[in-house]
Amino acid sequence: MNFESELIKLLESDKSLFSILKAVETLNLNDCWIAAGIIRNKVWDSLHSMQSETNDIDVIYFDEIDTSIQAEKILEAELNTIMPNLPWSVKNQARMHTKNNLPPYRCSFDGVANFPETPTAIAARIKQNKIEIMAPYGLQDLYTYQVRPTPNFTKNSPLHNIYLNRVQEKNWGHKWDKLQIIT
Repeated sequence: MNFESELIKLLESDKSLFSILKAVETLNLNDCWIAAGIIRNKVWDSLHSMQSETNDIDVIYFDEIDTSIQAEKILEAELNTIMPNLPWSVKNQARMHTKNNLPPYRCSFDGVANFPETPTAIAARIKQNKIEIMAPYGLQDLYTYQVRPTPNFTKNSPLHNIYLNRVQEKNWGHKWDKLQIIT
């Protein structure tokens, strides 16, 4: 099975998610993607024949010049103008390395590669009318119900508790019962 093709078909067929991708594209930001939970949950919902609530829409981009939170809030407001009443969350990956005391990221790929778990480390965008997928650890875990830590969050890492806390707080195994949580 070609997981990337499957994901692209899923994103193209979901009118709401496709509209979100188009709205984000209009921002014309450097290295800009929708990421994390909105994509992960859509795939898991599809695999479990259900529909869960969207609690946030992570939009990531990379801008080393303006790393202010205010710039992100302005972009969220712009997205709210395009598609109101959605839970937009815009984050510049040029500043996000400080959250976990990691070396500076060089691009959005670095940011996604440093998300805590593999099925969340995923992003998508529309560029030149085509959906592109970014998945530093591939899509197999996402499509085979595996939740495991990314390299900076494994058992031997000081960041492992962040992974464990997320797994516990999110309670994914209860919502999507086919998941296998690897600690």
